Amino acid sequence: MAGPSFVGRRESFESIGSTNDVVRAWLDEGAPEVCLAVADEQTAGRGRSGRTWTAPPGAGLLLSVGFRPTWLPADRTWQLAANVALAMAEAGEAVAGLPKRSIRLKWPNDLVVETLQGDVLKLAGVLGETTGLDGPDPRAIVGIGVNADWPAADFPPELAGGMTSLRAVAGDSTRIDRTDVLEAFLDRLEARTVTLRDGRFDAAGWVARQLTNGRPVRLDGGDGRSEVVRALGVDVATGGLVVADRSAADGQRTVLSGEIVHLRLADEPVEPQLTVGV
Repeated sequence: MAGPSFVGRRESFESIGSTNDVVRAWLDEGAPEVCLAVADEQTAGRGRSGRTWTAPPGAGLLLSVGFRPTWLPADRTWQLAANVALAMAEAGEAVAGLPKRSIRLKWPNDLVVETLQGDVLKLAGVLGETTGLDGPDPRAIVGIGVNADWPAADFPPELAGGMTSLRAVAGDSTRIDRTDVLEAFLDRLEARTVTLRDGRFDAAGWVARQLTNGRPVRLDGGDGRSEVVRALGVDVATGGLVVADRSAADGQRTVLSGEIVHLRLADEPVEPQLTVGV
């Protein structure tokens, strides 16, 4: 289990508006790093670009982790969210008995499972929020909502075709203990946070779990425009998505998460390119 020195403040709630909001308030009040809020239900949970995140009470693991990353350069704070995603992917696989790297990362903020038929099903979503990164008291909040003990038969009809849960991918007959997932997650997050404080980020692990490596993707921009490009990999310096671009001198460019509102795998063929790795 995660040691007491790692989590400075930890509280669980039956129902709450948003765990991110709770952790933000704690940090504003001077709570130490790391602080953790966990909820059985969120009534105002949110995802990226203003989307909502909902799950029936008890079906999801909903939590937010707060950091005061004075020890991390501002341009590397994205690695906190990456660590949360990696730790949860590993924890989910361990508790559900899944093969290594069954849970993939879909840039920029989803944990997904790809079926043998090629369907990409969302398992979890990550939302990172920061403030004061260039000042003396930087704060970062990473929220994650995971579909845990949610039977496939109970998925909302309008979402069932694009979502899954740890219970569903484990065979749907065995219940998933959310406490087991939480403790497995915290153990792994502690180890990753200690390593990051020492100046080391698991770039190879982050790259290897990316769903989009070498595949065509459709990028929907905030300006309403879309484009289909080949994703070459991810940039371990900025956290951005590296895509092919014939107009660039080196044939590629990096797309940052703030530049798009949605990414999906594309069916349209594009000219093959090499995959960028580490």
